[in-house]
Amino acid sequence: MQIFPTLFPVVAALLADPEGRILVQQRPPGTAMAGLWEFPGGKIEQGETPELALARELAEELGIHVLPADLQPFTFASEALGLRHLLLLLYHCNAWQGEPTALHATAIRWATIEELYLLAMPPADLPLLDAIAQSRRYRADSQ
Repeated sequence: MQIFPTLFPVVAALLADPEGRILVQQRPPGTAMAGLWEFPGGKIEQGETPELALARELAEELGIHVLPADLQPFTFASEALGLRHLLLLLYHCNAWQGEPTALHATAIRWATIEELYLLAMPPADLPLLDAIAQSRRYRADSQ
């Protein structure tokens, strides 16, 4: 009999500043993958849509207010985690209120896509970098 892992859906945000730098946060000590840089976001709670979950997580983690309607699906990643299987849904967020602050993370930083490739990141976040880089090249080529 084949054992199928339990899907573990999580959401994350692609937030970019006017210079095109992308916000990432550093996982705090005492957590899984502590010290790694990741896109802000988190778990989808029972009864939440992915967009509502991400708006809630951004308020909890960064202290910013985001309307679910301002979150557009961008790409996803899939990563095995033992008996669970992570499904990471990345949303582009083009509008928010407030100044992002590291409320739960060790630090936050704005980084170019080139800088993101140099940061230590969780395995599920790494495939997202290529999608972001390709999207940015396409937009630059089409303007």
